[in-house]
Amino acid sequence: MGKINRVFLIVLDSLGIGGALDAKTFGDDNPNTLKTIATSKKFHTPNLAKLGLFNIDGVEKQLGMRSEEGGIPLGAFARVREASAGKDTTIGHWEIAGIISERPLPTYPEGFPPDVIAELEESFGRKILCNKPYSGTQVIHDFGQVHEATGALIVYTSADSVLQIAAHEAVVPVDELYNFCRTARRIMQGVHGVGRIIARPFVGKFPNYERTPRRHDFSLTPPAETILDALQSKDFATIGVGKIQDIFAGQGISRSLGVNVDNSDGMNKTLRLMDEDFRGLCFVNLVDFDMKFGHRRDVDGYAQAMTTFDSELGEFLRRMRADDLLMITADHGCDPAAKGTDHTRENVPLIIHGKTVRAGVNLGTLSTFADIAATIAEIFNVKLETQGRSFLHKIEMFVADKE
Repeated sequence: MGKINRVFLIVLDSLGIGGALDAKTFGDDNPNTLKTIATSKKFHTPNLAKLGLFNIDGVEKQLGMRSEEGGIPLGAFARVREASAGKDTTIGHWEIAGIISERPLPTYPEGFPPDVIAELEESFGRKILCNKPYSGTQVIHDFGQVHEATGALIVYTSADSVLQIAAHEAVVPVDELYNFCRTARRIMQGVHGVGRIIARPFVGKFPNYERTPRRHDFSLTPPAETILDALQSKDFATIGVGKIQDIFAGQGISRSLGVNVDNSDGMNKTLRLMDEDFRGLCFVNLVDFDMKFGHRRDVDGYAQAMTTFDSELGEFLRRMRADDLLMITADHGCDPAAKGTDHTRENVPLIIHGKTVRAGVNLGTLSTFADIAATIAEIFNVKLETQGRSFLHKIEMFVADKE
């Protein structure tokens, strides 16, 4: 009888696989992140192919690709729809963890209202610059000199539900910037409860300013219990790699390995965890696909990042134990061929692999990301209030031990 002790849930941030049924409602015209990057000569993902990525409903027809030599994929696989009213990182991860959000988080295409800016300035004791949607690299170029001269904080947003604060580390030490973000987080609640307050420290001299890796996200607390809470309440490990700690505001996380320097750093941390004995969930976010390539509309960069991940995935697969389960999915799309710089409303892939998983099971199209959380809850026999439904009985080769 098979038993699963460790679940590794890896989120390829923004790897959509084709426009959702309601994509046009979200301002998207037939986006397809995977199809776009697969056109690049830098795209080579044999391990994902073996697991079943190109056998997912819709993907095979769109790309004309299947697992190698048309054989049975090593994993089970599904196309997954987002049920929440949003296409951002926070709502996507919350839904993966079991929460369906009926209302989108607020966005500010015209900047934040004057009363909000006034309250922030009074609380900061500093003036605010910019207050517009802006590219993170361009905003420090355009406002960095004034910021250095006056000490005013650069506050900006994007198409996402975010308030970002940029400051030069020589003007505002990083710890002080974090405190400003904590203040903003307390203010930005309720109707103005943006998904994330993001600290964006930078260094250097104009015109060669550079953002540093000391970015930090201050997220809304999830509005309901997640799979992380359910597992932690029963003393299972809940380990976050990358932005997971930030996305869930630390709630339900028993241990965090911190924000990744890059995707490879995240995979290296995950590979090191494979040498540890724990029982529970390792939740991994690999953000480079979204932050460095999707938003910047860099098709070749995205494709190369996928190729690199696929190589690292090969090492992960070689090191899996008999009691391990791997799930690979995404939180939204960010088609680098789409207009603008926003996320795209897309279905996402789900690949499941392990010794206890029947190879080649096509789960079809799942109606919510929350099915992932429901399945993990059943694996570890914990109670979770969610609209998601477990698919464990459809994929398991053996019935998992229930304790």
